[in-house]
Amino acid sequence: MKNQAGFTLVELMISLALGLVISASVIQVMISNNATERLNRGLASVQENGRFIVSRLRNELLMAGRYDMLSPALNQDIDLVSEAYFVTNSPVPAPGDFAGNAAIGAIEGVDGASDTLVVAMQGAQDCRGVTHGYVDEQEFFVVNQYFLDANSLKCRGFDGRVLQGLKVAVDNDADRAYTLLDDVYSFQVQYGISADFSSSDNSARPVQFITADALDAAKASGAQVVAIRIALLLKADADIEIAQSTGFKLLDEAVFTPSESRLFKQFEVTVTLRNSKNTVRSRNL
Repeated sequence: MKNQAGFTLVELMISLALGLVISASVIQVMISNNATERLNRGLASVQENGRFIVSRLRNELLMAGRYDMLSPALNQDIDLVSEAYFVTNSPVPAPGDFAGNAAIGAIEGVDGASDTLVVAMQGAQDCRGVTHGYVDEQEFFVVNQYFLDANSLKCRGFDGRVLQGLKVAVDNDADRAYTLLDDVYSFQVQYGISADFSSSDNSARPVQFITADALDAAKASGAQVVAIRIALLLKADADIEIAQSTGFKLLDEAVFTPSESRLFKQFEVTVTLRNSKNTVRSRNL
């Protein structure tokens, strides 16, 4: 009989050990690649959401303070002169500015809570796309309110003439809020104001940034809001846990540390209000 040869028990044990090492390495690489892929997906989602909301807010806030009495599209059912004065001098209304609804206005959040932003302008629709009963693309006094509700950044639009008590509301959904973006954990706002009357500076440059609770005093001194600075803290969509080693400081607020161990990213933008700057510069005339 011919001799038969095979693997010895030691050789089999060595082969199994090498196979386990190789398999463990492959599994580890797969786990690492999966974690990296989820991290990249989370970074991409939060970056995309940040770019979207910054662009959306910037485009809408650029129109704050706009009022053109000569526009053929402007509805002329009320006194346009007094309305123009209000819009151009109060691009950011404060609580108490509207006789019909004194609660509407820019509000500073208490103890680091999110702020409420309100802007006034002339337009054909509010931030939700609602026309408030005006037809044929007529323009009217638009008031937009932006606020945070349960980690959702929302907006609500009003007819400024209704807020002033000059007109009866025709929009039954006036209080309906439209969600702009979810997973927003902080919304902070500052207002860049021009120099007051005593300085004789009509350059319309923002000399300082203040919070909403200081707007009334600034307006009384002749200062005008010529810029708006916004900061947002967004959470990524991906379900990935990250140890939060540091908190986030949004504008002048205290450091905010999220309670969730997720991926967060901070976004900031400063919007120059061109219409308000032109109003301040017109003081030279």
